[in-house]
Amino acid sequence: MKIEQIYTGCLAQGAYYIESKGEVAIIDPLREVEPYIERAEKDGAKIKYIFETHFHADFVSGHVTLSKETGAPIVYGPNANPSFDAIIASDGQVFKLGDISIQVLHTPGHTMESTTYLLKDETGKDHAIFSGDTLFLGDVGRPDLAQKAADMTQDDLAGLLFDSLRNKVMPLSDDITVYPAHGAGSACGKNMMKETVDTLGNQKRVNYALRADMTKEEFIKEVTDGLLPPPKYFPLNVKMNKEGYEDIADVLNRGTTALDPDAFEAMANETGAVVLDVRHQDDFVKGHIPRSIFIGLNGDFAPWVGALIADTEQPLLLVTPEGMEEEAVTRLSRVGFDATIGILEGGFEAWKKAGKDYDTINSVSAEEAKPQIENKEMPVFDVRKESEYLSEHAVNAENTPLDFINDYMGEFPKEKTFFVHCAGGYRSVIAESILKSRGIHNFVDIGGGFGAMKNAGIPSTDYVCPTTL
Repeated sequence: MKIEQIYTGCLAQGAYYIESKGEVAIIDPLREVEPYIERAEKDGAKIKYIFETHFHADFVSGHVTLSKETGAPIVYGPNANPSFDAIIASDGQVFKLGDISIQVLHTPGHTMESTTYLLKDETGKDHAIFSGDTLFLGDVGRPDLAQKAADMTQDDLAGLLFDSLRNKVMPLSDDITVYPAHGAGSACGKNMMKETVDTLGNQKRVNYALRADMTKEEFIKEVTDGLLPPPKYFPLNVKMNKEGYEDIADVLNRGTTALDPDAFEAMANETGAVVLDVRHQDDFVKGHIPRSIFIGLNGDFAPWVGALIADTEQPLLLVTPEGMEEEAVTRLSRVGFDATIGILEGGFEAWKKAGKDYDTINSVSAEEAKPQIENKEMPVFDVRKESEYLSEHAVNAENTPLDFINDYMGEFPKEKTFFVHCAGGYRSVIAESILKSRGIHNFVDIGGGFGAMKNAGIPSTDYVCPTTL
């Protein structure tokens, strides 16, 4: 028996490859399926089943394409209603895979079809669970994403999740392994650990939601407390996962179309496409196409695209580092953004060589900014998350979190120059690109963000551990 976790950091997502006696099961595959097919071929094995733990909201799964390419059936738990052919398993149903078996444990709560898969070894002993978004390490799945589909409140769903965990998961042996669908950084939970694999016994000890003496009322209150609104692209990804989607090969062929600067500019004007610059933030600061939006591949690229662009059908034109064209289109497609219509051939340097207008961002070091901040000569706007800001922030800084930057547009000074910063420099440049696209140019970026500001001795509030907030 082989179990391989295939973890994708930018999505904080875990897919799983399970093999026994030449038969393979894939759980929650990513959009690009060739790695799974190649892995099975390397093992001389055949993909027999594609298991989905639920209809994912934060990424587009590869189940449809993988089934088409391999002939393997897609398996969902009870209550699933996809538009394509799939096995809708009953609670307790067992699927044989070589010498091992996978049992369906229906665990509604995150969504109504949410299912945990229990793997039993060749002796029939419980070995591991693939818990999807039902159980994370340190947390459980948020119960507010399926409200409209299930016609239930988040409290109703949280109550179902409590029952699922107590009746299906917690009675299992402490020594079994927990393989969740997501880790720290995913928007599908709020308190996940950085680890991606653990024992169920340790989760019973450290996971607040698995306290043995916890009442259902306490569970509902704690699980729903502090939930931020889900990203706007989540329902669109659910729709694609339920109804199917375009083959990724076609998305890549269209999206990587090379356009010279003149054709690129004409395409942007004709289509209303967003020009998305995915280079490093330092390169964007030095020069970029006017009104382009920066979201760099080197950070949490896909989630920020989903949160800030939101509309998966929005046409996109990309400015990429050389050689990263296909990578950028692939990572966009993982979260359902299939409408990339071209790449700037030769990158930003080609744009400059063609004599096209370009813009820059005024950036200073924390040391340079320090006197003006201490003397209150310029307002400071901190675009980190509210929890980061409450934990510690520069004295007199205002919090305008990047996640909700559109809600704060009226708070930025119209004429007076102001500073913008985040934790290290990535998110502040995203925010600044959005400000510039809205005609706001009277700001200065603090290079290195809050980390550099602390090192420079800029006064800050007393530190409070984020877990206590």
